[in-house]
Amino acid sequence: MDTTSPVSLLLDLIGTFAFALNGALTALRIARLDIVGVVTLGMLTAIGGGMIRDVLLGDLPPATFGDWRYLAVAAGGSIIAFLFGRGLDRVAAPILWLDAAGLSLFAVSGALKSLDFGVGPAQAVILGAVTGVGGGTLRDVLIREVPAVLTSGLYAIPALIGALLVVTAERLGSPGLLAAVAAAILCFTIRMLGVRFGIDAPGPPGTRRGA
Repeated sequence: MDTTSPVSLLLDLIGTFAFALNGALTALRIARLDIVGVVTLGMLTAIGGGMIRDVLLGDLPPATFGDWRYLAVAAGGSIIAFLFGRGLDRVAAPILWLDAAGLSLFAVSGALKSLDFGVGPAQAVILGAVTGVGGGTLRDVLIREVPAVLTSGLYAIPALIGALLVVTAERLGSPGLLAAVAAAILCFTIRMLGVRFGIDAPGPPGTRRGA
């Protein structure tokens, strides 16, 4: 039985599209892959976080394989990026924006789906963050880069904050869609502020880089 809420599904699909574009554009700009590599990286970036979440929740097979819309959206976003990505004058900025958008949407949708499956608030926050960072981590590993979650000062932290906000709002009975949008916007804003101003999370004494 599908216990995923409509809000969670909507955010999941939008996040899937954003991360598919992000992964495919990364393949074009950084890895310089052909169409097979671009679509593959785009799709793995898009569905990776959700698959990890579903496996941890015991929702098998993962929603990606039980609902054709996930694969269709991931493939569509990857192909769009392949066809039109070269036309962008500066691809670096869209990559960052799409990464932040996917991170935010997946962190929120992952937390909401976890609540739908009856896990506790703390577990829902953690699974929301895992959903947010999972696809980007797979992307970075596949192109042989250190994952952003390990090197960027504000990557996992915005995901945790967004997931925490939506879980708290859900427990307080706030409207689902409104709370989800607010949480995603907050996560996106924190992530982009970190990128814009080079803000790092606190690190060990004597170092400057966070985790």
